[in-house]
Amino acid sequence: MRKGTFFCIDGHTCGNPVRLITSGHPQLSGQSMSEKRQDFLQNHDWIRQALMFEPRGHDMMSGGFLYPPTTEDGDAAILFVETSGCLPMCGHGTMGIVTFALEHGLLHAKVPGTLLLDMPAGRVQINYEMIGGKVQWVKIYNVPAYLAHKSIVIEVDELGELNVDIAYGGNFYIIVEPQGNYKGIEHLTAGQILKYSPQVRDAINAKIKCVHPLDPTVQGASHVLWTGTPKNANSHAANAVFYGDKAIDRSPCGTGTSARMAQLFTKGQLAQGQSFIHESYIGSQFIGCIEQVTEIAGITAILPSIQGWSRVTGTSTITVDDDDPYAFGFQVI
Repeated sequence: MRKGTFFCIDGHTCGNPVRLITSGHPQLSGQSMSEKRQDFLQNHDWIRQALMFEPRGHDMMSGGFLYPPTTEDGDAAILFVETSGCLPMCGHGTMGIVTFALEHGLLHAKVPGTLLLDMPAGRVQINYEMIGGKVQWVKIYNVPAYLAHKSIVIEVDELGELNVDIAYGGNFYIIVEPQGNYKGIEHLTAGQILKYSPQVRDAINAKIKCVHPLDPTVQGASHVLWTGTPKNANSHAANAVFYGDKAIDRSPCGTGTSARMAQLFTKGQLAQGQSFIHESYIGSQFIGCIEQVTEIAGITAILPSIQGWSRVTGTSTITVDDDDPYAFGFQVI
């Protein structure tokens, strides 16, 4: 029997949903959050499926659990869950979870305005501003991001040949820039993005293997980042990120923004310290910046920051009981 009652705080980050699950945490084995992530996937993934998929969630649903820190100086740890799996890192999810937890008194910073959080992808520093009990913005100093593969040629139905890059910003992103038959996201409908993206992802993963050099459990190109012309005059770039089986990120995507900045830096198109305002498919914005240049396993990398905002939309109590034939969710592809 699998039963559980889960209390949740729901909201969004720049338009994309976030569900902070505040009860029903499974006890996870492992010393690091990366090890705990593997335990969750092997033994507790039914919780993710039940709370993220229909009928309790939807195709874009994303969220996570707060856990005690795995390091001595950490404030907390986060385990991410969403329809596409249990991610190593999630930028918009971090902003939402931090905002909801601070506003509801579930998280207390040792140093006001600063948090040190342990993620499956590694240590992340957070800065935030709180006024009158409301978090105004959250800034993430993310894990090292780097360009993993450059100029990979694939074929996609209707679009033909595409030359793409793959960059890591907490997850691996296939970056598709305007070329040939692809003129930019402003020329694609949401339906077309959902149609072409799985083809792009399948073609890349059949051709090359993406593995993080320091953590082999972080592997596979899971996200597709389509670029194009921004709607807002002050945006430097625009994107539509595909994830899961049929989801388009409504936010500018935090780890995607990190990956995009790493790609642009490596190509000499973005400098350290330069502001990078990244726009989502719905026009919401993150403010990015390359804070430092570093290396990871001998590969040139950047230390990116991403700033955005989140809002609470409500709370919920979700019951899961396996006498329900749809207890563990479903998708309509």
